[in-house]
Amino acid sequence: MTDQSPAYHYNVIARAIRLIDEAGPGLTLEDLAQRMAMSPAHFQRTFSQWVGVSPKRYQQYLTLDQARRMLADRATVLDVALDTGLSGTGRLHDLFLTWEAMTPGDYARRGAGLTIYWGWFESPFGPAIVMGTQRGICGIGFAAELGEAPAMEDLLRRWPMAEFVEDPMMLRPWVLAAFGAAEGRNAATPLYLIGAPFQIKVWEALLRIPSGEVTTYGDIARVIGHPKAVRAVGTAIGRNPISWLIPCHRALRKGGALGGYHWGLPVKRALLAYEAARAEAAD
Repeated sequence: MTDQSPAYHYNVIARAIRLIDEAGPGLTLEDLAQRMAMSPAHFQRTFSQWVGVSPKRYQQYLTLDQARRMLADRATVLDVALDTGLSGTGRLHDLFLTWEAMTPGDYARRGAGLTIYWGWFESPFGPAIVMGTQRGICGIGFAAELGEAPAMEDLLRRWPMAEFVEDPMMLRPWVLAAFGAAEGRNAATPLYLIGAPFQIKVWEALLRIPSGEVTTYGDIARVIGHPKAVRAVGTAIGRNPISWLIPCHRALRKGGALGGYHWGLPVKRALLAYEAARAEAAD
């Protein structure tokens, strides 16, 4: 695997997160590179390729209190976001997300009569299992922490009556756009939301959070009209099947704690760090 591979970059980031946690704030960039058996130049090149900023600037985004800082400095106002709608271009990708939701009756049939295509792809956050219907992507799961077999099984059991067909080429144009590949930029990425009505309402609210910003479970509960349903909102966020594009990683607990993440907390921290660094670089 070359150092140009997105999976390689994510492996480096994941190792860096663990080392930063173990060593604490006194760890220098030179020490971090040495502990990862990399030269400082290679370390800097890898980070810059992955996120677009230098490792010195990037290290702050990997610390444990980064989520609290984001909540203080980059909390989105969901009421405004819901009023203005989803922007056609974001600071993270040059893509346009469109989405439609499965009807409640279709959802109750647990995927019966539905053909879901799937394939494995490299992503900036490690191996990703991507699933989709003819209408759009319906599932993205990350395997860096869980492993490939559990990640795939997780998505398969969500729609147990569906027919699953391996066909990565059918999904490839959407995936290229979703992960910002040069060949996919400026292409549309359609999403097909398969969930219960309350879940879909929560996921639609998540879609309004701009890249590089965060919100809280409580704010989501409030803007969807269920202010006391914070626990139910948290459950719906955890059941989000389309990681990254439906940005459940941008939802935090009230005090700025990360909360849970279905695909592993190291992945959530990497997602937030990636977006925060790129958003600041674009400001």
